[in-house]
Amino acid sequence: MSEQIEDKKDIVFIERNTKETQISLSLRTYGVGIGNIQTGIGFFNHMLEAFSKHSLIDMDIGVKGDLEVDMHHSVEDCGIVIGQALKESIFPVKNIERFGNGAVVMDETCVSCDMDISNRAFLLFDMDNAENGFNGKVGTFDVELVEEFFRALVMNAGISTHIVLKRGKNLHHIIEATFKAFAISLRRAIAKNSNIQIPSTKGCL
Repeated sequence: MSEQIEDKKDIVFIERNTKETQISLSLRTYGVGIGNIQTGIGFFNHMLEAFSKHSLIDMDIGVKGDLEVDMHHSVEDCGIVIGQALKESIFPVKNIERFGNGAVVMDETCVSCDMDISNRAFLLFDMDNAENGFNGKVGTFDVELVEEFFRALVMNAGISTHIVLKRGKNLHHIIEATFKAFAISLRRAIAKNSNIQIPSTKGCL
């Protein structure tokens, strides 16, 4: 269930309640990068704060999830809700750049992200260049949940996204660079441009 206020759906409110998670989200697409993140998962909070900071999207999110089972439901459902909010805020596409890309370096790591606000959801998630493999845990956080989060987000947002690890070894660096690269790419893709009416030869997205 969601509600939008202000012109161009600048702020979107969503609540999602299931037997596994209860999530409330307030998202301002064109903000200043303030994140109030309470997911119950410390490392994930840190990643969403980085996402908010570098995308300039203000985000207030509270999650009560079945962490006694594992973190999967909470992380994936956050991706669903954030994706739904972005979909509601961005579409129908008008007066934005549409395409965005960015690469983020963290010490030995470099991750690139390219995206198209296309209304055709797709995710390429390539971590094959992780020196020691992209698996295991960062603290108690399961590394495999990173892909689940981004898949849930882009599928619900209608964004085509390619995330590629160019090089990297430290899993914390790789994951944080991934969140930041996605955030920068999104910020550039949704940047307002009054000279662009509908950024498609089809006349709609």
